Amino acid sequence: MLTPRTADELDAMRDAGRVVAQTLAAVREAAVPGVRLRDLDDLAQTCIREAGATSSFLGYRPAWAPTAYNGALCLSPNEVVVHGRPSGQRLKDGDLLSIDCGAVVDGWNGDAAITIPIGSSGTEEDARLVTATEEALAAGIAAAVPGATLLDVAQAVDAVARRYGFAHLPDHGGHGIGRAMHEPPFVPNRPQTGLDRVRLHAGSTLAIEPMLLAGDERYRHKKDGWAVVTADGRRAAHVEHTVAVTDDGPVVLTRL
Repeated sequence: MLTPRTADELDAMRDAGRVVAQTLAAVREAAVPGVRLRDLDDLAQTCIREAGATSSFLGYRPAWAPTAYNGALCLSPNEVVVHGRPSGQRLKDGDLLSIDCGAVVDGWNGDAAITIPIGSSGTEEDARLVTATEEALAAGIAAAVPGATLLDVAQAVDAVARRYGFAHLPDHGGHGIGRAMHEPPFVPNRPQTGLDRVRLHAGSTLAIEPMLLAGDERYRHKKDGWAVVTADGRRAAHVEHTVAVTDDGPVVLTRL
């Protein structure tokens, strides 16, 4: 089930989404060669705090995690797909960086991610990977209409990945979102059995987040237990928006 939100609840989620969008915009501008990942996280924490919000990520510890999360951003460069932790690593010209951010306003969550090239020497393959991931997100959002099912969303995302020839990060995907950052149901990026039984209604809210890999779908975890890394060392991209299903069509809540 996706619990329908009232108009007032959607407004509160839009406020949280606006903080996320503003934070991602500030971090995008600051993400240049030579900057440390930790510096970007410090900036994000300042943006979130000054907006009167709190971080969804800082201190978060799901059941599978060995430690509580240490930042307001997931910062995942190059072969790191998701959940890269802030560190002293400095960005280099030609890096590809995925940035994931969550914020809470009045108890309601917003969650979004972008992938950006660093500096001026990005490759055509990186650009194609980011384009495919963004198009997959747009297709998934477009499928999130009343009466549709999670199967429709997954098929839309998967069709774009297949067209470009990129792999998905397996057993990872989006999620319901509201009072908690991660709520049921799981929102896969490719078709799975039973998704046709989860129907979308006006007021449903979900985070759609394609994660595409330039190589194959194999992955491993870093020793920190958080970062997910491609097994073949090829690059990955991750984008995400929090979306409300409405009678007038899908509404992105994490956009300025």
